[in-house]
Amino acid sequence: MELATGRQGKPHITSQQDRQKHQGIFGDGAYILNTGNMLAPEVQSSNKIHIKDGALMFQGALFTVKVGTYDEVTINNGNQGMKRKDLIVARYTYDSSDNIEAGEWAVIQGTPAADNPVVPEAESGDIQMGDSVVECPVFVVNLDGINVTGVDIIPETMADMSELIETIYDRSAMPIADFYDVTDFDLRKRGNEVFFNVSLSMQSGTQFDPNTLYSIGSSPMLSELRPQKVYFLSGYGCDSNWGNPTPISTFVDTSGYVRYCASTRKTYFKISGHWIAE
Repeated sequence: MELATGRQGKPHITSQQDRQKHQGIFGDGAYILNTGNMLAPEVQSSNKIHIKDGALMFQGALFTVKVGTYDEVTINNGNQGMKRKDLIVARYTYDSSDNIEAGEWAVIQGTPAADNPVVPEAESGDIQMGDSVVECPVFVVNLDGINVTGVDIIPETMADMSELIETIYDRSAMPIADFYDVTDFDLRKRGNEVFFNVSLSMQSGTQFDPNTLYSIGSSPMLSELRPQKVYFLSGYGCDSNWGNPTPISTFVDTSGYVRYCASTRKTYFKISGHWIAE
């Protein structure tokens, strides 16, 4: 056992220990971190790619492009009448004789083809186990003839901690129409995911027509909760005491309303689900 974060009077924390910590937080995959310009690629010419500032976490190792700068990566020119896919990787190297680690961008050139070119493979390995070369695929450069037609980003962008904090909303965030009695209401947002659950019933003297679309809201939900497209939810209607349940069609739309339609007349409704907000 070793205390990595304790004072020992001499340098003792290793890069391997730092990667252990990072793997415990970020996992051992590859992620672009939500900082700076997030390594956004820009095509400068038929053989020059600029990679903006940002950070990449790969197997617990942190690779960075300095804030306010960019890295320039050069690829070989394409061939007239042929297509090609080149792979830009973050290459980790370990010199065991000098005990030196380094990171750099590297280009693995693909094989030209008349159609459907294949992305070349990167060098796999395990940094923590001391492999001398380990490569993380980051960008695919698409060439058609001599022109670069686009650059695809491979790793996902990892949300920062502020985006993972859960916010719980009350009913003012999604006003319910006055003719409903609400017995249960839960609305929360974690990152850009919204989770919703409601149990409601028609007030005495109120009824609805079957096969007719209704909204449960008196006005739209907050804009920060509205979905970027229509999402279908889970719902059912019941008689008194939640008897004779029947599935209902229900969805949330981009205008900020939860809507439903039932094939038979019911008094009690239960709607739940989640969606991705804008």
